[in-house]
Amino acid sequence: MVLTALCQYLSAAFTYTPIELVLILLLAVFIDLIFGEPPAAIHPVVWIGKGIGFLKSRAPKNYRKLYGALMAAAVICFAVLLATVVVLIAHHEYMPYAIGILIQAVFLKATFAIKCMVQPAKEIQQKLDNDIETVRKDLMTYVSRDTSNLSKGQIISAVVESISENYVDAMLTPVFFYVVFGPLGLPAAYLFKAASTLDSMVGYKNEKYIKLGWFSAKFDDVLNFIPARLSPIFIAVGAGFSNFMTGNLEKLKPIDGFKLALKENKVTPSPNSGWPMAAAAGALNIRFEKPDTYVIGSEYREPEAADISRVSILIIITSVITAAVGTLAIGFIGYVVSLVSFM
Repeated sequence: MVLTALCQYLSAAFTYTPIELVLILLLAVFIDLIFGEPPAAIHPVVWIGKGIGFLKSRAPKNYRKLYGALMAAAVICFAVLLATVVVLIAHHEYMPYAIGILIQAVFLKATFAIKCMVQPAKEIQQKLDNDIETVRKDLMTYVSRDTSNLSKGQIISAVVESISENYVDAMLTPVFFYVVFGPLGLPAAYLFKAASTLDSMVGYKNEKYIKLGWFSAKFDDVLNFIPARLSPIFIAVGAGFSNFMTGNLEKLKPIDGFKLALKENKVTPSPNSGWPMAAAAGALNIRFEKPDTYVIGSEYREPEAADISRVSILIIITSVITAAVGTLAIGFIGYVVSLVSFM
């Protein structure tokens, strides 16, 4: 009896109409664009990060690959359980409908970060002409490369690369999982976010983390595989819309971005990051360079400070388009499901 009642409750909690899923997604985007990130004390991804930090600090010297895989499994299970509890609370019979939608939107928003993608870049741009040494130091927390000897152009390249690469991790993939998994979308988005946070904290190819973070890095690559390859389409569309909002800035070239993504997506060590980076480099008509590692768009000019503003506009607009396409996809999937059920 208890098990039957529990199954019925879970079934009811994870029953959504397409309108509800769309409302949650659009409200989450609105919250992000208006308010940005919640305080760290109540940020679910910060909780996940603290859990990773705790487990990482207790990693043994031996069997690090096995420990890393078990650590990743534990963190991902925690994240999925957290999202599941949120869904159950939001669908409790005594929870007002509107409050339930808001709670889920707030937690969905925590899986992506549109505003946060571009804010650090804006701060770096403001310091570029006056204090390049401080910029080099600040950049160390923003990108995974030695910044101590970077030229101004290489600093700008690192910033623009980071914004374009983060579009997949910080927006496209969580929305992709939310849309594709429908009623299970919130737990699915949290599954990805946990994997992404694991990768950012232990997925390094150095002596300290090569074994501990092996599973996390590979799993993150798998989860991002499809979204990364869809990203040039979204960035090309975003570049087209961005041209209406660039003001006096140089116009973007959507087709160039799409072509460069097809041509140079494999030049980066990561199997996924080359797709959005090449798409952005082509659209901006600028060269990306990580010293001694790769060059994307070698035929284009070196990036300038104004390109930080250009890529920020591009990624914000592309992120909004991503959410809009997500809402249309939810509606289409809902229509197909209802049609199949009717038949």
